[in-house]
Amino acid sequence: MDTSQLIEIFRDAILTGMKVAGPILLISMLVGLVISIIQAATSINEQTMTFVPKLIITAIMLVVFGGWMLQQMMDLFLRVMELIATKI
Repeated sequence: MDTSQLIEIFRDAILTGMKVAGPILLISMLVGLVISIIQAATSINEQTMTFVPKLIITAIMLVVFGGWMLQQMMDLFLRVMELIATKI
C-alpha cells in the first residue's frame, strides 16, 4: 500500500464523516439558532429550551436518516477492506 492509496482512504473517511454528521449538525444548529432568537425576543433564559428541542430533532434525524448513514459507513468500510484484500 503506497502513500497515494492511504491519502485516498483518509480523504474518503473524512468525506464520509462529513456526509454522515453534516445533516444532523446543520439541523441541530438551525434549531438552536431559531430557539435562541425566540429566547432573545421573549427574554426567556432557560437552558433546557435549547437542549430539549435539539435532542428531539437529533433523535428524529437519526431515525429518518439512520439507514442512509449506516449504508455510507458500510460502503467506506467495504472499500477499505477491498483495498486491503487486493494488497495481501
